[in-house]
Amino acid sequence: MKKKPVIAIDGFSSTGKSSISKKIAKKLDLIHIDTGALYRGITFFALENCLNDQQEIDIKSLFSKLNEIHLEFRPNHQILELYLNGKNINKEIRELRVSNNVSIVAKQPEIRDFLLDFQRNLAAKGGVIMDGRDIGTVILPNADFKFFVTASPEERARRRHLELQNAGTEASYEEVFQNLITRDKIDSERDVAPLKQADDAILIDNTFLNKEETIALILSYIEK
Repeated sequence: MKKKPVIAIDGFSSTGKSSISKKIAKKLDLIHIDTGALYRGITFFALENCLNDQQEIDIKSLFSKLNEIHLEFRPNHQILELYLNGKNINKEIRELRVSNNVSIVAKQPEIRDFLLDFQRNLAAKGGVIMDGRDIGTVILPNADFKFFVTASPEERARRRHLELQNAGTEASYEEVFQNLITRDKIDSERDVAPLKQADDAILIDNTFLNKEETIALILSYIEK
């Protein structure tokens, strides 16, 4: 029996990586792993348990409590939902306060090391599509297919703003735009596993493509 492929999808925030990956996973009968959810899960834990007097995340406190963090994905109707210490936090990790802090947490070498083997083990048997920031460059450098998804900052902010509005979260477009710019800078300039296109990754710019068109473009490479 032929081993199912391992697909790595990297790219900037709000390019639709996760929702695109979910649909491709369903079409190809693969397991979708949203690695960004893992970093959001740790950020959520930090916001609940590791704040200093200024109500900011105390990174040293977070490091000291890593052994208290148990993350796992559990299936729910073909979708994997994230649990932290037995509690479903799939909705909480999408809150704006998590988005505003996740890049600070994710750039810490200790956090990336903490999650490295966990992510690799998820893909060890194949049949996985994994999306994030450093999948093709660090986590799964030998993936069968690698894609890097991008779009203009303005378009990504528009999509994210609409997503938050639909979820009933109040945030101005300008606030969302500035959050994206800040996250892009942190993600791209961090010392460990920065966001960048792998040398052998296929660039997908979906500034002017909708979700279905983006999926069709990616599948055209996989199903050749």
